[in-house]
Amino acid sequence: MANLVPVAGIFLSHWHRRFDHRDYSTAVEDVCTSGHNITALDSSLQATRALMIVGIIVSIAGLGVACMGMKCTTCGGSDKLRKSRIAMTGGIILLVGGLCAIVACSWFAHNVIRAFYNPYTPVNTKFEFGAAIFIAWGGSLLDVLGGAMLAASCPRKKQVSKYPSMGSSRSGPPSSTKEYV
Repeated sequence: MANLVPVAGIFLSHWHRRFDHRDYSTAVEDVCTSGHNITALDSSLQATRALMIVGIIVSIAGLGVACMGMKCTTCGGSDKLRKSRIAMTGGIILLVGGLCAIVACSWFAHNVIRAFYNPYTPVNTKFEFGAAIFIAWGGSLLDVLGGAMLAASCPRKKQVSKYPSMGSSRSGPPSSTKEYV
């Protein structure tokens, strides 16, 4: 019987690295490293991790502020204008958090694409996109969409009409005679 060659797979994400060594003559061995030594990581990976964490924290803060601006809560008093401005502020914070997450995902994807098409990168360390990057992009886009909807929903202080109302066009009581021009 011929010797079987071990197959190695390397899986990389923002948070951990997994080496899958499959030797078909013995058992399968998985080695996972969760990146506990942050200084050993690439600086762009450290930056995308930090940006993703900032995006998550800012989005959670934006959700809290937006919840305080909801009509059904008692935070901020009963003034509708104040509550709508609080909700608008929450929307702006959500926009910032979503943009941080989109930048982090896109930066990570750019690094994967750049390494994939680099002719000097070894074949066994070329990565492809997994489901997590698409889920992160989708969640970030929903975060930006929700923030934009909240930010755009703030009413003006006072609705000013371009046209005068029907009652204010005439001054005084209506006349019984016909007025011709």
